Amino acid sequence: MTVDDFLDQLWLGQGVSEHTLAAYRSDLLQFERWLTTLSATEQTLASAQAEQLEAFLAQLSKEGRTARSQARLLSACRKYFKHLQRQGVREDNPCAHIRTPKQAAKLPDTLSEQEVTNLLQTPDTKSAIGLRDKAMLEVLYASGLRVTELVGLRMSEISLRQGLVRVVGKGNKERLVPLGEEALHWLEHYLTYSRADFVKQPTDVVFLSGRGQQMTRQTFWHRIKHYAVLTGIQRNISPHKLRHAFATHLLNHGADLRALQMLLGHADIATTQIYTQVAKERLKKLHAEHHPRG
Repeated sequence: MTVDDFLDQLWLGQGVSEHTLAAYRSDLLQFERWLTTLSATEQTLASAQAEQLEAFLAQLSKEGRTARSQARLLSACRKYFKHLQRQGVREDNPCAHIRTPKQAAKLPDTLSEQEVTNLLQTPDTKSAIGLRDKAMLEVLYASGLRVTELVGLRMSEISLRQGLVRVVGKGNKERLVPLGEEALHWLEHYLTYSRADFVKQPTDVVFLSGRGQQMTRQTFWHRIKHYAVLTGIQRNISPHKLRHAFATHLLNHGADLRALQMLLGHADIATTQIYTQVAKERLKKLHAEHHPRG
């Protein structure tokens, strides 16, 4: 069976994207070409052995291929040989006991404290839309909510007196998140002076769109992009970057990792620990920029 035959079957059976199919094709053909260089005897991809695949992965590593690209190759091979097993072409899968190369954790892209300050000062709070957006941005940065949690926030889930929001996050898990004075101030202003302008029919949703409905994630994303342009922030920005900024800035100011885990609603503290690396990288950068012997 040729690589193209396998990819056709993969597309028909699993609906794999054209981009992934092209990547798999490139990886499998590269492995097949490498196999032909091993000896004078003909070596086919279908008859490849585990030690050959491991040697090829080692070669890719020496050439500087990332763990991510190596993992993609291994994924393509696993699917290919599994398909050959189903077709009765071979009995074993040489990938069965090969471990996926460990990928370095990707540090979340975040915003500096000054960038966040500039962004939060951009909305025109004299208009109903600007006041709504100001309140949303302040609440997001003060609480680290996920964007779905923010746009889905209900009136029954906020307590202005206690300065808390009750959030039902992933896995239907509930958590209480405190809001700072600034966020509470703008949230109360929005509820008092602006929210009524958006209400078209009775609703418990806190932040409403111009049509009086719950705002979508995409709409809020576009609002943030709009303010980023006005602020002069050149990098790509999203609601999730404000969540990253919330976490990173708290750690930079001495927050406890366990407390941050609770605030973010992470089930596993390992997910939260990535922010300690972000904070370390920030400290290294500041040291290099400002220390006389950096």
